[in-house]
Amino acid sequence: MKLSAHYGEGGGAFTFLREIDAQGFAGSLSWVLIVGYVLTNAVYAFTFGQYLGYVVELGSWFPRVAGVAIMALFIGLNLRGVGKAGSVEILLVWFKLAVLVGLAGWGLAQWAPSMLSQGVPDTGLSAALFGAASVFMAYEGFQLLTYDYQDIKDPKKTLPRAVLSAIVVVIVVYVVVALGTAMLIGADQVVENKEVALAIAGKQALGSVGLVIVTIAAAFSTGSAINATLFATARLASKVAKGGELPAALEHENKAGIPNRAVLGLGLAAAVLAAVGTLTTLVEAASLSFLFTFAVVGTLAFRQRAGLRIVTGFGAMAAAAASVALIVRLVRTDPLALLLLGLLVLIAVFGRPVLLRHPETEDRKSETGT
Repeated sequence: MKLSAHYGEGGGAFTFLREIDAQGFAGSLSWVLIVGYVLTNAVYAFTFGQYLGYVVELGSWFPRVAGVAIMALFIGLNLRGVGKAGSVEILLVWFKLAVLVGLAGWGLAQWAPSMLSQGVPDTGLSAALFGAASVFMAYEGFQLLTYDYQDIKDPKKTLPRAVLSAIVVVIVVYVVVALGTAMLIGADQVVENKEVALAIAGKQALGSVGLVIVTIAAAFSTGSAINATLFATARLASKVAKGGELPAALEHENKAGIPNRAVLGLGLAAAVLAAVGTLTTLVEAASLSFLFTFAVVGTLAFRQRAGLRIVTGFGAMAAAAASVALIVRLVRTDPLALLLLGLLVLIAVFGRPVLLRHPETEDRKSETGT
C-alpha cells in the first residue's frame, strides 16, 4: 500500500522491484507470486467442492469434479469480461458476510468456553504461531488491491483507508467465526472436519436449513474469491509478460480486453491442483509463497522509507521468520510439497532466463529499456 503510493503506480512487488532496477529479481519473484495465486485459487476451488460434496453425498470423486467445474465456470466468466463486474462481487461479499456473522452470533449466544478446547491437546503459543503462518494465504486479497492502483479514485487517500479498515474487519470476523463455530460443534470437530466445519456448524444451529444456507454462503465466498484472484492474477501475468519476464503469449487480449491466455492458463493450472491436491498442502505452499513475497516487499518499503520504518521493518522480519518456521513445518509434515515448491522457485530463478531467451522477448526488453 505505502509502496504503491510511494511510486504512484500499481503492479505490486514486480513493479516495485523494477523501480530500483532489480529486474531479474522482479521477474523471479513475480513467478513465485503467481504460483502462490494459482495455489490459492486451487484452495478456493477445493473448498467449494468439499462443501458441495458434503451436502450432496455422491462419493469422494464429486468434490474434485465440483472443484474443477467451479474453476471452469469462472474461467468462462472472466474470458467474457463478466468477472470484473463490481456489483456481482459486492453482492457476494455482503451475503457471505451476513451468513458468517449470523452463524458466529448464534454460536456465541450458546457461550460455552469449554468447547474451545474440547478434544484437543493444549499445544501452547508456538502452535498458534505456526498455525498463523500456515494460513497466511487467507490475507492475499489485500495485495490484489495494489494492482488496481490507477483505477482507484484518489488512491493515496482511498487505498490506505480501505485496506486498514478491511484488515480490522477481517480480523474481527475471523475471530468471532472461529469462536462461534467452536462453541457450536467443539474444537475437536473443527479440527477433524476442517474442510467443512462451517457447514457442520450451520447444521448444528438450524438443521438442514442451516446446512443449506452455509453451503450457499461457502459457494458465494469461494466463488467471489476465485473470481477476484483469477482476474487480478491474469492482469498481473499480462503486465509481467509485457515487461519481458513471462512468455509473450500471455500478453494476448481478446475482444473484451481480457488477457485470455493468462486467464486460461492460470485457471487450468488451479483446476488441476484442486483435483489432485490436499487442503493442508495447498494452503501451506501458498502461504509460504506469500510470506516470502511479503518479506521482500517489507524490506523494500523499509529501505525506501515508505511508511513507518518500525512497522515495515518488523513486518519484514516477522514474515521472514514465519517463512523459516513454515519451511521447518513442511520438512516435518509434507516434504514432497516443499520439494515441488522449491523446484518451482529454482525454475523461476535459474530456468526463467533460459526459457525467456528468444528473439521476441529480447526485442520486448529492448523496447522497455530493461
